[in-house]
Amino acid sequence: MARVLRVARSSSLFGLGSRFYSTSAEVSHASPFLHGGGASRVLAKDRNVQWVFLGCPGVGKGTYASRLSTLLGVPHIATGDLVREELASSGPLSRQLSEIVNQGKLVSDEIIVNLLSKRLEAGEAKGESGFILDGFPRTMRQAEILGDVTDIDLVVNLKLPEEVLVDKCLGRRTCNQCGKGFNVAHINLKGENGKPTISMDPLLPPPQCMSKLITRADDTEEVVKARLRIYNETSQPLEEYYRSKGKLMEFDLPGGIPESWPRLLEALRLDDYEEKQSAAA
Repeated sequence: MARVLRVARSSSLFGLGSRFYSTSAEVSHASPFLHGGGASRVLAKDRNVQWVFLGCPGVGKGTYASRLSTLLGVPHIATGDLVREELASSGPLSRQLSEIVNQGKLVSDEIIVNLLSKRLEAGEAKGESGFILDGFPRTMRQAEILGDVTDIDLVVNLKLPEEVLVDKCLGRRTCNQCGKGFNVAHINLKGENGKPTISMDPLLPPPQCMSKLITRADDTEEVVKARLRIYNETSQPLEEYYRSKGKLMEFDLPGGIPESWPRLLEALRLDDYEEKQSAAA
């Protein structure tokens, strides 16, 4: 952990101010998909956004964090990817991580902090500025470590009903040749008690990838439900921690990417930013 503190304090990722500093201090209740606030813009000079994406496994943190990373020109750092890279590397942590992941358990703070430390060092060497964290922090201890070394501008908490999350996780597939991810689940959850219907079309692979699809070893119904249960048990204090600081924005996904992406941009007050970037290209 000392290494993370040392790297973070010296890194350009942890400068003061922000180009797009976003907080839930200005609350907008206009959207039915928001709970706890929208995002306000404050222009500054020294760095890019420093955001965190929270949400249950399978909710789509990586998808939306990656899109925002591209839109805003900041690195998307996903601890899940860091874990999978370590698993594939046959490094010293590989066997230990394999046992933890296959049992649906949370990876320890020490391991996650170690992996994040290495990623921050690599980013520092490349002169990266700002970040969108995906999957970190997951515990109060991790949040406190992060809070000691940097200012987090905004924490976006993505939400979906549990039955949708289970179906999404079980539908995940990866092409073992090109490495791209797909989802074969077709979701149509009828709305009840005033809640809207949630419909998501499958994200099917092209013909050349169809015969090369593989399923993650930890994407079984038993393991998925165990991960969701553990996440729900540990996420409450974390959400309350950021809510008390006025930095938590809860966002109920209304459907798949076509429905959710424009709504998320609107909630982040970035709905015109994509158009401006396209016009400038």
